[in-house]
Amino acid sequence: MSCGVLSNQNRFYAKVEASFGQAPAIAATDRLSAVKLAIRQVDEVRERKDKTGTRTFVGVAPGGRKRTQFGLQTYLMAGSIPGSAPSAGALFQAALGGAPLMFPGSTAGAGSTTSDVVFSGPHGLIEGQAFGSGGELRFVKTVNSPSSVTVNAPFTAAPASGGQLTGAVTYKPAAEMPSLSIFDYWDPEWAVNRLLVGAAVGQLEIKVNADFHEFEFKGEAQDVLDTVSFAAGQGGLGSFPAEPAVAGFTGVPVPGNLGQAWLGVTASKFVTVTKASISLDNDLDLRNREFGSSVPLCHGGGLRKVLAELRLYEDDDAATRGL
Repeated sequence: MSCGVLSNQNRFYAKVEASFGQAPAIAATDRLSAVKLAIRQVDEVRERKDKTGTRTFVGVAPGGRKRTQFGLQTYLMAGSIPGSAPSAGALFQAALGGAPLMFPGSTAGAGSTTSDVVFSGPHGLIEGQAFGSGGELRFVKTVNSPSSVTVNAPFTAAPASGGQLTGAVTYKPAAEMPSLSIFDYWDPEWAVNRLLVGAAVGQLEIKVNADFHEFEFKGEAQDVLDTVSFAAGQGGLGSFPAEPAVAGFTGVPVPGNLGQAWLGVTASKFVTVTKASISLDNDLDLRNREFGSSVPLCHGGGLRKVLAELRLYEDDDAATRGL
């Protein structure tokens, strides 16, 4: 006798698509740890004006347009190799648009200060790209030379000559946003697996100082497929894709109280932050009213908007009073 499927008996994978709505092949490394994935698909209901001979609703006519919406919540996870893409990297790329900028790491040269960092060789960094030192992460404000940069906020301690500068992966905004596929696999084996194709991220929210650092992605997709109703050709697939070999847990979530907040034209450190959030709205639009198709054919972004909310204790330091 079968019983209900436990809500935590599933695993998620996400990968950027080469073409809108065409599901890519995934590997165990594409797995991410998510708190929740919600998918809602509705069919367009058209009002029939013809005489049916009855007052009873005769059902929805087939062939109507579909609208598929999704929301995914996840944590900032620790444990990945510095300079390698994080488990939720495909979601950040879909939200911001730019391909990830990889900095594998380097060593510091002589003459570094807390704000001006000298590398032992060419760094290959650009403005806005991140790297780390002493367990802290900073972004490049100015590229001074092929072997030196100025960071957006000073490190607590200047990197020592020969010290390790850790790698980082940076996602930057771009004019075009790629779509992605999100795979949802369940245990036991008779449970229904799902696949979201043509997923476009319309909103991203980053939450600071919760139990854990949290990210929430919302958007729309071309379609949702499942192992029960799948038909060959959907998502560019001949059959519903099998899950890769499970490779264990995907990392440890980072506590929401860890980190540093810097604000101001001249960056000042705020230690009294109680809650903060950053939200990105891509003003998402889909080609979903086109003749000949019941699902969207592509997507695009409008005017990008970024909002920030900050709560902090009142203090008499200059930075707080200036804010």
